[in-house]
Parts: sequence; C-alpha cells; structure tokens
Amino acid sequence: MRLDELRPAPGAKHRRKIVGRGPGSGHGKTAGKGNKGHNARSGGGKAGGFEGGQMPLYRRLPKRGFLPYGGKNPYAVVNLGALGGFVANAVVDPAALAQAGLIKGRDQARVKILGTGEVAHALTVKAHAVSASARAKIEAKGGRVEVLGARVTAS
Repeated sequence: MRLDELRPAPGAKHRRKIVGRGPGSGHGKTAGKGNKGHNARSGGGKAGGFEGGQMPLYRRLPKRGFLPYGGKNPYAVVNLGALGGFVANAVVDPAALAQAGLIKGRDQARVKILGTGEVAHALTVKAHAVSASARAKIEAKGGRVEVLGARVTAS
C-alpha cells in the first residue's frame, strides 16, 4: 500500500443533503418536511424529553434534595500525607499545590486540608479551610496554619 492509494472506507464520506433549492434538486418545495403541521415549521418538533404522551422520565423519577443560592461550592481536598514532597519550612498555598500537581489549577479558589496521613516536618500551610486534626498535626511539628478568605466564585 502506498500513500497515493489511501482512500476513505466505502460509505464513510457522504455529500450533504441540500434541501429547499428548487424542484430539480429532488428536495425542493417542502424540503423533505411533508405538508404543513408542527414538524414542518421552523423550530417545530417535539420538546426534548417528550415520550409521545407517556409520563416523561424526568417527571416519573422522585425529586430529592435542595441546594440554596445556586448549588454547591465544593473544596479541592488535599490530605496531609500528600504534603511530604514539600521541603521543611516551605509555604504551602493553593498556587504551590497546583504547581506540585496536587490540585488542578482551576481549583485554587477553594482548598481544604484534611488530616489523613502524617506531615514529616514544619510547614506553613495556607488554605481556605483546614480540618481540626490537620491543624493539630501541622502545629505539633512546629508549623503554622493560615486560613485564607474564601473567594466568591460564580457557578
């Protein structure tokens, strides 16, 4: 096989159907939409989720829960055990966590440190929330914890 012999698989490429361009095209006049009715109109057709008059799925299923003010605003969670890669007395803030690959760059707005695992040496940890166990373990090693003001994020 040579490069000049390469062809798409049979049936892989189709010409676009051009409708509403006169009787000679074979798809003129009603443009394949039949005569009159809701489906022949622009914007016509059934609504998404319509099931022919049967009670639609979104109405059959129970509705659960309530999220006030536009939904949840979750934290990016980092466990203490993951902070072992930082050197002694390093400043661990959201930017440093993102650079180390422990959180995604877009998650820097809300970071929470949890107490799973151990911290090897003193660190200065700056986060939007810190669990009580994480705070105790960091301060036991001579480190400091600073709670940052949570930025308002639109979601």
